[in-house]
Amino acid sequence: MKNVKRNTIIIFIVTLIVLYFALKDQFTQVIDTLLKVDLKYILIAICLYAMYIFLKAWVSYISIGDKKKVSLYEAVKHNIITQFFNGITPFSTGGQPMEVYMLHEHGIRPTRATNIIMQNFIFYQVALVLFGICAVVYNQITGVLKYNALLHGLIIIGFAINAGVALFLFLVAASKKFTRTVVMSVLKIGTKLHLIKDLEKQKEKWDERLDDFHKYTKELKDQKSLFVVGVLANFVSLFCFYAIPLFILYSLHDFTSMHLFETLTASAYVLIMGAFIPIPGASGGIEYGFSQFFGCFIGGSQMSVVLLVWRFITYYLGMITGAICFNFHQGGKKK
Repeated sequence: MKNVKRNTIIIFIVTLIVLYFALKDQFTQVIDTLLKVDLKYILIAICLYAMYIFLKAWVSYISIGDKKKVSLYEAVKHNIITQFFNGITPFSTGGQPMEVYMLHEHGIRPTRATNIIMQNFIFYQVALVLFGICAVVYNQITGVLKYNALLHGLIIIGFAINAGVALFLFLVAASKKFTRTVVMSVLKIGTKLHLIKDLEKQKEKWDERLDDFHKYTKELKDQKSLFVVGVLANFVSLFCFYAIPLFILYSLHDFTSMHLFETLTASAYVLIMGAFIPIPGASGGIEYGFSQFFGCFIGGSQMSVVLLVWRFITYYLGMITGAICFNFHQGGKKK
């Protein structure tokens, strides 16, 4: 809870800074523009975000494969709650442990739950990298995005991090030897830092967990169709997420400044760049990237409004609904 409070304060401060720079020179124009938005396009943007959440939850649901323990409704609720924990933690790392906990409430062993979540994260990372490659190829062909050397470097770093994470997870899932080497190295470091007292006892405990973990992984290797479906579903969910700025722009009665492929490309670049920003929600960095990439097409008060509405729908709305669902969450019954 201390971390939640601290990170909430960080988010609040960064949000105020972003609002200051977005509004300081054009407060009246931004407010006037906001008051003229066409709400039906904002509703479409919100529906796209809801579809993004639903598809990710559906992948979790089919990965679990036991509707008696976790229904589709519960999978969606879990995914909404993870938006809150992802939003308040650096690198969006808080959602996965919370999801393991919630699945355990439904009678799914922690090792099995961890396997499912890691598998779903692989699906997501592969889809993210594939979408990123498509965006880079499209931009190389068309040259629609113009950016400076700093952004170019950040994009390369972000792309390398996402690809590296996907490769690392593949190795963890596929190689028991690799996973054991990583775990034992961490345990040894923990012992040297006096965080672990009985190294041998911890080794025995983790060996048992790794056996359990890779038993489930072996079962999943035989379900190649699940991998294809999981990646495709995540690809479509990212498509929905990346298209949101276009409909926010349409809500401002601007139907010519950007087209779908330009929007998808700019959005993919923003998300790739935001992968390594160590602030909850990548706050500050995401807004900077968005203003730079989308600034190739729009500017002035229009840019500020699109940025603010986009950030609210894709970040704050998820955190708010996730916090509400978490407060009403009563846990599941172990079956």
